[in-house]
Order: sequence, then structure tokens, then C-alpha cells
Amino acid sequence: MYIWQQDNWPHLTWDSGDLTTLLGQVSREQGRLLGRMQHLGFELRREAQLSTLTEDVVRSSEIEGEKLDSGQVRSSIARRLGMDVGGLISDDRDVDGVVEMTLDATTHYAQPLTMDRLFGWHAALFPTGRSGLRKITVGNWRDDKGGPMQVVSGPIGRQKVHFEAPPAARVPEEMGRFLGWFAAPGSTDPLLIAGLAHLWFVTVHPFDDGNGRIARAIADMALARSERSTQRFYSMSAQILRERSDYYTMLERTQKAALDITPWQNWFLSCLHRAIEGAQGTLGVVLDKARFWNRFAQQSLNERQIKVLNRLLDGFEGKLTTSKWAKLTKSSQDTAYRDIMDLVERGALLKDSGGGRSTSYSLASDVDNK
Repeated sequence: MYIWQQDNWPHLTWDSGDLTTLLGQVSREQGRLLGRMQHLGFELRREAQLSTLTEDVVRSSEIEGEKLDSGQVRSSIARRLGMDVGGLISDDRDVDGVVEMTLDATTHYAQPLTMDRLFGWHAALFPTGRSGLRKITVGNWRDDKGGPMQVVSGPIGRQKVHFEAPPAARVPEEMGRFLGWFAAPGSTDPLLIAGLAHLWFVTVHPFDDGNGRIARAIADMALARSERSTQRFYSMSAQILRERSDYYTMLERTQKAALDITPWQNWFLSCLHRAIEGAQGTLGVVLDKARFWNRFAQQSLNERQIKVLNRLLDGFEGKLTTSKWAKLTKSSQDTAYRDIMDLVERGALLKDSGGGRSTSYSLASDVDNK
């Protein structure tokens, strides 16, 4: 018997006493992080938000086995936030869709979550009407024509079934109850609302595909409401990806247990705590980037150099070579070499050990220039 088959579903409960200490710790860390961010300048906060949202979108899709180009995601978010950042690249419809959903959930957190809004998110996630090669119902509840909705993880051919969702005939009623509760959750702590919303939505699994990404967007919406802020500085999706095995284990146990979801709320709060702690890494990257550009603020760099340096500062994958520079900037190998040598002379880049055709370059730190 699954949790949704229990007599009192969806009246989920938890032991508040067991969660009090952890809930207090998470709330304090959440407040400290927001306070720390408020002491940064406006531009640094925007840069931190851009980095966090980029990671959130990329990692949320990665949980579902979909690899998005982080450069495309970053560019799509920057355009929608009206940010003037260097190195923007074109993006495709799939990237735009998940970005639109994420931004709508977090920047418009105070607006009601409605059936029509969820349908819009779902349509944005699947602009072609297909999930991979499979045609799916888009912008509407699932119909189960292909059989019962099973929640699985793992690569195709070695997938593990974690639980089965309610039949499609029950979805409209189930989602009506969910949306009614989300609109008026009562006096429940906002952080517990986020955990419950994630679990409840995933349990119903109302769409043919994309349920995990939408569930995480709803949880982020609840967290934004708890902070009364449109800016995100930590990523639950990134933390869930790091703990993906534990996530699916806890989800499966909860689906096969009683209506007391204390273990789930405990896990969600603990994961949230680690996500907030992990935001220090994002903050460090943003501050390092600001310090780097302060060093070169008075130097005249060309557009190609600015573009590639920003890509390196944002976490360039692999080694930077003249070939990669030429490809990124659509320039010749000779131009790429001259650009790189100029930055080496200025102290912005360092030549890595090794040479010949495999010569690569890395950013120079403050220490390297002392």
C-alpha cells in the first residue's frame, strides 16, 4: 500500500518536537546567508543570483538525466533578468523553457499557483510536445494511456521503480486539493511547507514527464515566499543531485510508509541546511570574480578577451587552448594566440605546465601576481 492509498490521505503529519532543533538551525543559517548577501553591493548580489540560478537549472535537469549547456542557461537567465554581462551566447527552446519556469516560480513567488500556471510551466518544459522521441501530453494532466505512472530512476534498461502514482482518473481531484492547500497552508512553518509541497506534488505525479523539475520549482517558490525575496542564493536542486541516491531512497520509503512523514521532513531540512552551507562556495566565486575584474578595471581588453575571461571565471570546463579560444571567439588561431599572449603579459593568464600542441592556459590568481 502506497501513502496515497491510506484512508486519511492527504492528511500528512509529522512530529514537530523531533524537528524543532533542526528547523531552528536551518532558519538561522537561512537568515545569516540573506543578511550576508544584503551587505554586498547590488551588482554582486545580481551576479550571485545569476550563478545560483544557473546552477539550479542545470542541476535540476541533470537529476532527470538531461544535460544542459551551462553557458546557454546563464545567457538565457541573464537576458531575462536584463543583466548586462559579457560572453552571452544563443540558447535553444529547451533551455529557455526550464529557465522561464524557474524564474516565474521564484521572481513571482507571491502570485497564486494555479492549474493554468502549472500547465504553462509544463508546456514551457516541452516546447516540441515530446520528451526525447516520445510524444507526451503537454500542458494537461496525464491520461495513463501507456499504463500506470511509475516513478523510476537510473539509466534506461537498468531503471529502478520507486513507487506508483495515483491513477490518472484521480489526478484532477488530487491536484485541486494540493493547489487549495498551497494557497492557504495555515500556520505551518514555511520551510516545512516547502518540504511537504515537494513530497505531495511528486506523490501525485500529475504530468507525463517533468514532474521532478516542477516539484523542485514549487519547493523553490515556497522557499522564496519564506524569505520574501525574488533573489536565490542557494540551490536545493544542486544539493539533491549530490545526494540523489539518498533522495530516491527516502522518497521510496516515504511512499511505502504511513502518513507520518517526520523522516522525510527531517531529510528535506537537512538537505536544505547543506544547500545553504554550500552557498558559501557560490559567494566565494562571485567575490573572486569581482576581485579579478578590479585588478584589470583600468586595462583596455578587447571583446574577445573579456568574453573568454568571463567564461573562465564562471567555471570553464576543460583546458583553455588556442583552438578553444578561436572556436569561442570565432577568430583565427593566430588571433587567438595573440590575445592569449597579451593576457599572459598582463598577468591575467598563466601558461600551464607542458607544451607543444597541448599547451593550455589558466587564470592567474592574486597570489600569482604578487
